[in-house]
Amino acid sequence: MADPRVVKFAKVLVEHSARIVPGDRVLIEATTAAEPLVRELYIQILEKGGHPEVLVALPGMMPFSQDEFHLTYANDSQLDFIPTFYKIAYDQFESRIRVHSATNTRGTTNIDPAKVQRRAKALGSITASQMRRGAEGAFKWVTTLYPTEGYAQDAGMSLREYEDFVFKAVHTKENDPVAYWKSTEAGQQKAIDWLAGKNQVVLRGPNVDLTLSILGRKFKNSVGLFNMPDGEIFTGPVEDSVNGWVKFTYPAIYDGVAVEGAELTFNSGRVSRASAEKNQDYLLKMLESDAGSRYLGEFAIGTNKDIDRFTGHILFDEKIGGTFHMALGAGYPETGSHNKSAIHWDMICDLRTDSEILVDGELFYKNGEFVFGGK
Repeated sequence: MADPRVVKFAKVLVEHSARIVPGDRVLIEATTAAEPLVRELYIQILEKGGHPEVLVALPGMMPFSQDEFHLTYANDSQLDFIPTFYKIAYDQFESRIRVHSATNTRGTTNIDPAKVQRRAKALGSITASQMRRGAEGAFKWVTTLYPTEGYAQDAGMSLREYEDFVFKAVHTKENDPVAYWKSTEAGQQKAIDWLAGKNQVVLRGPNVDLTLSILGRKFKNSVGLFNMPDGEIFTGPVEDSVNGWVKFTYPAIYDGVAVEGAELTFNSGRVSRASAEKNQDYLLKMLESDAGSRYLGEFAIGTNKDIDRFTGHILFDEKIGGTFHMALGAGYPETGSHNKSAIHWDMICDLRTDSEILVDGELFYKNGEFVFGGK
């Protein structure tokens, strides 16, 4: 008998996130470790009149995400090859649901960064299609995670504890999780409305002293339409406006490589200095990916209070209530961002202690809470 939490999880993804309607062609990306959720997604998409197409791989062989086998054994021409079926789906389908479901989250740790960089460039056209068609409303994509032993170990939990954590974060324990995400949307919209037309953002705290501009940019209300779990507001900062420094509180993980103690200094939007306590060489290599990799594509504030700890997976960690994160590289066109890059690397900084955000000189956020308008 299906786990009722998995049934609700699939319902959120199909009805709320991907918004499946009759005739939708839906790509499901996962590994065999996510079989219970894949099965339920398949059933519910059919019940909605959609056409599910499943690309399920063995753990470690997922061609579009932390593909340990491809990065280890592929030659240069194979690293440069654009996956045929993914390209067709991202260019033509109405939806895709990606389920992270790795059992070994450190499979790519010792891979040559040059190979990771080369593969990222090859996949760049697919990512560009996702962002462009998503911004146009023609492609309803969502990325999520199914709990595995690997993710549980990264989070320092047993598998059972981690399952409870994941299902709580996506709110499948609610009687009506879809209604919950709708109410979250209304609350976050108040902050977005207050930010409309504003210009300068100043972030201050033990690990940050940074200014940036949001003039002419749009904040997006992130409540499960692209990520699940969710809970953030985000935009693309004006590319040349970022100045100051930030030391990220948590490890910055990209393709399975954890860069610890990353510290960046920005001048006129560009990373002018970078260091790290661990895997600094990897950080510096990725910063040289292309012309856009030293600029920010995203600035965001995490709002999900049910994600209250670092787990080692960005899908959850960037949503931690009381943090902000920034992404080096590609920006989302729908925010007004013009930055293009083969990478999009989120890095997180805690704001829950002795920290504040001012917007055009007014206090907007303090110690992990919104305080705009005298709240």
